[in-house]
Amino acid sequence: MKNLIIGTVLIGVCGTLQAETVKVYAAASLTNAITDIAALYEKQYPKTDIVAVFGASSALAKQVEAGANSDIFFSADLDWMNYLIKKQIITENKAQPLLFNQLVLISPKNLHIPFKAQPSFNFAQSFKGHLCTGQMESVPVGKYAKQSLLKLNWLDALKGRMVGTDDVRSALAFVERGECEVGIVYKTDALISQKVKIIGTFPSQSHSPIVYPLALTKQGEKNKEAVQFEKFVKHSAQAKTVFQTYGFSLKP
Repeated sequence: MKNLIIGTVLIGVCGTLQAETVKVYAAASLTNAITDIAALYEKQYPKTDIVAVFGASSALAKQVEAGANSDIFFSADLDWMNYLIKKQIITENKAQPLLFNQLVLISPKNLHIPFKAQPSFNFAQSFKGHLCTGQMESVPVGKYAKQSLLKLNWLDALKGRMVGTDDVRSALAFVERGECEVGIVYKTDALISQKVKIIGTFPSQSHSPIVYPLALTKQGEKNKEAVQFEKFVKHSAQAKTVFQTYGFSLKP
């Protein structure tokens, strides 16, 4: 009987100490920012455990659709947010654009590759190797890249030299290792790397606006801690400072 009482007490204590979990599915380009914001939040609310999953918005949306435990979805484009709204996993009108980014061309720091964002510029002959970006049919950064390359009339000349990656951080890593001479990534990804440099910025009118919408899933709407964390990400001065530090533009 004594052992049974002790075991019951321990179970009660463990239940009391167990942290409340908030599961966040966020675009790979948000890795550093969300990691920092989660750490700030957990200092203020030590009973809450922020668990973040990072990857291409396309892959994350498919995981959420398949039934992955998720409270918050933070996409790198509107398309995949709208996809989950159509699947009735996110309530319509709950998603709000929060951040904006820019599309840039990068290379390893030791290379000197010219760049002019003009259709008359022979981009395909400006570098020798491959170009890396996200998969152009699904990954947001790849979709934006394809729009710009089409707008500048450069895409056809690059056939056979394009490497489509699973997400933007993979494209960055290929360029850091020198496996691709150039890459198309977000400005925020280029800024975190000590191994690459920004050669140029693609004109904003050459692609759809790079918008990051944030929303609670229907599961997250029922989780008080998730609701509170989403408000912290959207409205706190601390979160805004982190986003700006990494080079994101905030919605006015």
